[in-house]
Amino acid sequence: MAELTYREAVARGIAQEMRRDPRLVMLGEDVAAAGGVFKTTVGLIDEFGPDRVRDTPISEQAILGAAMGAAMTGIPVIAEIMFSDFLAVCWDIVANEMAKSRYMTGGQVSVPVVIRTANGGGARFGAQHSQSVENWCMMIPGLKVVAPSTPADVVGLMAASVRDPDPVVFFEHKSLLGTKADVPDEDVVDRLGEAVVRREGTDCTIAALALMVPRALEAADRLAEEGISAEVIDVRSLVPLDTRTLLASVEKTGRFITVEENPRLCGWGAELASIVADEAFWNLDGPVVRITTPHIPLPAAESLEDMSIPTVDRIHQTVRTALA
Repeated sequence: MAELTYREAVARGIAQEMRRDPRLVMLGEDVAAAGGVFKTTVGLIDEFGPDRVRDTPISEQAILGAAMGAAMTGIPVIAEIMFSDFLAVCWDIVANEMAKSRYMTGGQVSVPVVIRTANGGGARFGAQHSQSVENWCMMIPGLKVVAPSTPADVVGLMAASVRDPDPVVFFEHKSLLGTKADVPDEDVVDRLGEAVVRREGTDCTIAALALMVPRALEAADRLAEEGISAEVIDVRSLVPLDTRTLLASVEKTGRFITVEENPRLCGWGAELASIVADEAFWNLDGPVVRITTPHIPLPAAESLEDMSIPTVDRIHQTVRTALA
């Protein structure tokens, strides 16, 4: 068992899969000699060489166009889009090409590409470099969507994503990169579509993703001091979505709360709320509550960004009020 930072776990997960499959290549801006703008690919070029770890021009269309072409001919690819906001630049390739190819070829062509990208706020990068856009990808049929919250999950879900035959968008949260946790020394291989109960509880279910998971856990600790037992579920995978774990928890607790960093309008929590309302309505003891970022461009100013993204205090107070 080794203690790794989240950013070290990214490199560890990629290296694990590149050792396993000599066909696997990685493409992106500054991923080779520079080790990535967030230092998430340090050391990979030294082990695997410039043929398998390739720097690209500053062109999101070129990165994903090359990745898709290679994948369609049997070369699996990990492609980095530096900031998740930049998916908007190459969205046609993601949403209209990668996501549709298996369907439009009757299953004859698969696109085994993992699109790695830095997601989320908290780093003061401003409105064009701080968005949480996992809900953009969740709505596109044919894409799988993953957002790990721990170093061990980074490694395990990276393995699951690389081994999947379909395109996977892998969101790495910028504000988690420096967090540390133990990761097993042996290969770690997880499964897509499995949520994890991070904390058992009986009074309410809190569903969270990525950065919101540690914040929900800290809020649950505070609630416990006041006699409120909150169950915290790390959703981890939006597509496929583990509805069984979520619904089983709601059946036990009778209350459902989502904590979402994405803006409120059409956030992923709205889909979860709809599922719970459809399939667990009679288990609910009160309305579903969504804790989100407002429907605004994310500010760069420290105080304003902190007011926008759900905080531990806001999660604690909102749950406390809902259960009062």
